[in-house]
Amino acid sequence: MAEEIPRAVAGPVVEEGSVRKGINAPYFAPGGYEKFARVLEAESREVAAHRDQIVEAIGLRQGMVVADIGAGTGLFTTEIARRVGNQGAVFAVDIVPAFLDRVRERVEAEELSNVTVVLGGERATGLKDASVDLAFMCNTYHHLEYPRTYMDSLFRTLRPGATLVLIDLERIEGKTSDAMFQHVRADKQTVIVEVRRAGFVLESETDLLEENYYLRFVRP
Repeated sequence: MAEEIPRAVAGPVVEEGSVRKGINAPYFAPGGYEKFARVLEAESREVAAHRDQIVEAIGLRQGMVVADIGAGTGLFTTEIARRVGNQGAVFAVDIVPAFLDRVRERVEAEELSNVTVVLGGERATGLKDASVDLAFMCNTYHHLEYPRTYMDSLFRTLRPGATLVLIDLERIEGKTSDAMFQHVRADKQTVIVEVRRAGFVLESETDLLEENYYLRFVRP
C-alpha cells in the first residue's frame, strides 16, 4: 500500500532566486487538479502515447530503487514499479498533494506494494542521500523553479554510478508552438549545461520522440 514519507531536510543551502516564479501555481489553483490530471493522462500527449517505449528504453532491472521525480498522476509510476519487482522500490515524488492521491489510487488498484509516495519540495527531492539507483524525470525539468538547487539535491539523492533519465519538451524557435515556446524556459542544450553543472555526466541521447528529447546522465 502506498505510504507517504515526510520531506527530508535539504542539504547545504544554495542561494538561488526563482527562474520562473509561479510556474507551478496553476496546479494548486481551484480546479487545477481536474484540469491538469486530464492533460497529464491524455493519450494525445506524446509521452503518454509512447509510454511503453519510454519505459523500455530506461533499462530497468529487478531490484532497482527508482525515483519518479515529478510523478504527476502516476503515468509512469506503476509500470516502473512492475519492472523493478517486489525486490525493488519506487519513490513517486511530486509537490502536488492531489496528484499523489491519484498515485495512491493507481497503486492500490494495481495491488503494488513497492511504491512509496513522497511529498517533495521546490528545492529538494525529499529523499535520503545516496538512496536511489535511477531517477526518472519526464516533463518535470521545465517546472523546476530552482533548478540549480534542486539538481544539487537530486545529485546527492543518487548513489555513485546511478542514472538520471531526463525527458523534456523541445524548445526550438520556428518549430515549437508559440504557447509551448513561452511555457518551456530552456532549450535542450541549456538543460544539458545546467544538469552537468550539478555534477552529472551526459551518457547518451535516445532518438525516440519528436516533441521531446530523451537524455541519459550518470552520477559519477
